[in-house]
Amino acid sequence: MKYRIGIDVGGTFTDFLLAFEDGTSRIYKVLSTPDDPSIGLMTGLSEMAVDQNLSLQDFLQQVETIVHGTTVTTNAVLTYNGAKTGLLTTVGLRDCLEMRRGIREEQYNNRFPNVEPLSPRNLRRPVKERLNYAGEVLVPIDLSTVEEAIDLFIKEKVEAVAICFMNSFANRDHEEKAAQLIRERMPDTYLTVSSTLLPSIRFYDRVSTTVLNSYSGPILRRYLRSLVKRLEDAGFAGTLLIMQSNGGVVSPQVAEERAAVTLLSGPAAGPVAGISYTAINGFNDCLTVDMGGTSFDAALIKNKTHLITSEGEINRLRLALPMLDIVTIGAGGGSIGWIDEGGLLRMGPQSAGSKPGPICYDIGGELPACTDADLVLGYLDADFFAGGRMKLNYDKAAKGIEEKLAKKLKLDMVEAAAGMYNVINVNMAAGVREVTVKKGEDPRDYPLVVAGGAGPNHACMIALELEIPVIVVPKESSIFCAAGMLMSDLKHDYVRTYPVQLKNIDRDKFTGLFKEMANEGTEDLFKENIPRDRVEYFYSLDMRYTKQYHEVNVEISASDVFDFNLDNIALKFHNLHNMLYGYSLENEGTPIEIINMRATCIGRTEKPRFIEEKYAGEDSSGAYKRHRKAYLPNARSYADVPVFDGAKLLFGNRISGPAIVEQVNTTAFITSEYSLIVDRYGSFMIFLKDREKEFAGRIFNE
Repeated sequence: MKYRIGIDVGGTFTDFLLAFEDGTSRIYKVLSTPDDPSIGLMTGLSEMAVDQNLSLQDFLQQVETIVHGTTVTTNAVLTYNGAKTGLLTTVGLRDCLEMRRGIREEQYNNRFPNVEPLSPRNLRRPVKERLNYAGEVLVPIDLSTVEEAIDLFIKEKVEAVAICFMNSFANRDHEEKAAQLIRERMPDTYLTVSSTLLPSIRFYDRVSTTVLNSYSGPILRRYLRSLVKRLEDAGFAGTLLIMQSNGGVVSPQVAEERAAVTLLSGPAAGPVAGISYTAINGFNDCLTVDMGGTSFDAALIKNKTHLITSEGEINRLRLALPMLDIVTIGAGGGSIGWIDEGGLLRMGPQSAGSKPGPICYDIGGELPACTDADLVLGYLDADFFAGGRMKLNYDKAAKGIEEKLAKKLKLDMVEAAAGMYNVINVNMAAGVREVTVKKGEDPRDYPLVVAGGAGPNHACMIALELEIPVIVVPKESSIFCAAGMLMSDLKHDYVRTYPVQLKNIDRDKFTGLFKEMANEGTEDLFKENIPRDRVEYFYSLDMRYTKQYHEVNVEISASDVFDFNLDNIALKFHNLHNMLYGYSLENEGTPIEIINMRATCIGRTEKPRFIEEKYAGEDSSGAYKRHRKAYLPNARSYADVPVFDGAKLLFGNRISGPAIVEQVNTTAFITSEYSLIVDRYGSFMIFLKDREKEFAGRIFNE
């Protein structure tokens, strides 16, 4: 038997999907171990081995692939626990990390503190050199200033160095000369060179990304090498892949060199999975939301393609590498309820995490969290949480809500719990609006794919708030990102800056730069054992109207590139600009200019298969467990609600809300406005009752 495993390390739980050769799979969840994430990871692998009646060594010897998403780099940046980092930059630009782009984040707040740079000022050393915008040398590099900086770095025991010179994207010679000295005198130091990591225009974006890479690099390198050794010692001889923030995966060796590609990579597998789970039922577009223990992630997918941005931020620090356009807010099962200065009930972003956790976990938590409210309102079963492996303490949860919130709000305990439930639902709906309404999209036009252990309990109320008629709860919803990791391809992004008006593009340079990036991608994927026939290339341009400050990324085809079809490229830009901003200047004669050329090279991997079930009819009584009291939000009262075993629901089974569907790792609350039908792959399709006939035919291929 051969196995493939997807692993997603979250703030509260570590999720696993164990995929078998026949296409079936099994879900595992263990509490995360923030002090050393690999402990929780190995615990989950040990549980899998026991279930397969194998020793850990025998089990791992049969594992072909492990795809791992890690929050090690993200946590290091968020907590300022990264490596001691020095920066070499052009004279006069030493303070660029504080100056940034000169834009105040809170325009009317004069007391808003500046972000703390990851490299302290005494370790940011100026180097005498200067290039102009075209890469021509204005001031030759003075290597003695590099030597002086190295002397200081050695004295201060610097662990990582970032090199970023002005206009080095156009000529990397000065950076390479400085890098060579660093390699000679500090061979064990982690080194990032901006012209290798991100050879593109915009200095602050480039220097911030370069410093982020060096700051997080040693942390990730230590973690991955330790993990690889643990796995090898335990018998693993297969392929280990690491999740990136762009939705693809890379080898551990590439991840070590480009650590910044793993920043904010935690939720990146969710949209990848969302594409697969909606496409099988005929949807090309969807919204994906993932509500875990700590955070809530929302993303938009159009034409089976997740949206990409190169203007990301982490902890207010710019990250300019391509990444999935995901909105993350502090709303999860562990989100803590509190009262603000105005006496209003708030939820999150503070989270109880896995330790001490919500009050009902009964392991030390003292502040009421979302999970406590879900338990009190009847959406969770105290004896069946995590399939019964973890008992929840109802009395402590109720008492905590009563004392910490209800009395202060002058409400009874149930009203306070219902308030917590409603507030966090509204927060999450606002997160969905960020990726739809603010981008000119109507959320009502998209099915809502709901994931995360806590997500299905809140899905119907989020959808009602947004008037969304279709909800999809995938079979593996509780470990959605872990499932998405097994559906991800190897992916590398490349960029070249070529600022020029579209009409003045030099054809040879234009096609030559794209060929250069494609060849580089092919070579990198070949090192990761991807044959040429499984490599695909995607091209895009960062474009804007002349004199605009920002640009938009426009996807173009290979024929646009190599047939030099500038008219078609211009038309695509006009149409996209009109869609995003409500106007275009196509008829005004305003020149278009390109700033950056981008290529993405993808190495296709083997994907898990979706297994179809036989039609079992509408009758869901075979999965019925019992009735229990649950709070109906719109009725503002409790009612006896039927509870069903999600594992026993079969293709075609229908449930009319209100109802509760329990699974080992998640629970779905179906409100009175919705009904549920199981599709042929075991996922739950939930429809507004008055629009069920409009959409349900997709399930039966009608």
